[in-house]
Amino acid sequence: MILHSIKLGNFRNYENIEVSLSNGINIIYGDNAQGKTNLLESIYVLALTKSHRSFIDHNLIKDEKQISKVSGRVEKNGISTNYEVVIEQKKKKCFIDGNEIKKLSDYISNLNIVIFYPEDLEIIKGAPDLRRRYINMEISQLDRNYFTILNDYNRLLKMRNDSLKNMTSFSGLEHPYFSALTEYLIEKAAFLYKMRMKFIKKLNDNCERIFKDISGKDKFHIKYESTFILENMTIEEIKEILKQKFNEGKYQEYKLRTTIIGPHKDDISFWLDDKNLKKFGSQGQQRMAILSLKLSEISIFNGYCNSKPILLLDDVFSELDDMKKNNLLTYINGDIQTIITTTEVNNIESGILETAKLIEIKDGAIKSITEVREEHGK
Repeated sequence: MILHSIKLGNFRNYENIEVSLSNGINIIYGDNAQGKTNLLESIYVLALTKSHRSFIDHNLIKDEKQISKVSGRVEKNGISTNYEVVIEQKKKKCFIDGNEIKKLSDYISNLNIVIFYPEDLEIIKGAPDLRRRYINMEISQLDRNYFTILNDYNRLLKMRNDSLKNMTSFSGLEHPYFSALTEYLIEKAAFLYKMRMKFIKKLNDNCERIFKDISGKDKFHIKYESTFILENMTIEEIKEILKQKFNEGKYQEYKLRTTIIGPHKDDISFWLDDKNLKKFGSQGQQRMAILSLKLSEISIFNGYCNSKPILLLDDVFSELDDMKKNNLLTYINGDIQTIITTTEVNNIESGILETAKLIEIKDGAIKSITEVREEHGK
């Protein structure tokens, strides 16, 4: 999958800009607060219709403007397609080749991206809802059914919680309406569990090797944390376990007036040897863990979509020593379209720079786009 160009209109600090990209490594450089991260963010928005940095869509619109547009031309398996996301103050629209796509699930699984940015460390250090959000967003890119069923699950969960809040006696737990909500919720939950376990397994098939290739250390892995063991279960077996757990916990749910088990309560954890990186890992180890996590997604996307995703690396070099930095670049060089932001290019290995496209940004504008050898005399 190749993003050949991206065009922005009134997006963040950009008024009107179009950037052409190479098929390999693209290095976006410039001082801080010039718009490098905003450009990467626009690619994320083009793929997923929302930002990884803001939950409020209209924050993406340039100050004093009413509408923002992000569009891009993407080639996948030899077919060129134009994508566009239009954001207004109270709504947004998505288009593929000029045709409006009404259902988000029909849009977001088409353009696949993997992004690493400094705040991703919160996936390890932050609250469980951040890790669940990460899982949900990545699997939604792989399987549009997951996105649809996740929305169904959240709708049913709200209805069930509302029902629990409004119950006046224990007998409400046996009401046909509440029982039906529980049954439907279990149906959706079992599918989400199965997809999540499959995703975590595939991550673990790759991430230990990647962690070692970049950092030199091995035995890194990810655990899925749930109230019961899910590994190697069929969907039907998961349903039976959920029915049992809901039955066992129904009076506690009545007391707390909320649904106490399900995918919305689960978590993931990151381990190096027997050390939980959230509690005992250094920031460097946490950074390597997230980077390995993101890079391991590449082969998963390739397996599902028969195409490698676009890799976005925001300020990935800031806390890496030269060895890890060049191990990373050697790892990805030539294999996948990669877009990297950095404030400094002079400490990047010359062999990498010779094949990369260098894009300089200053004050929200492309100051120059040159071949690296011409720009740096290498």
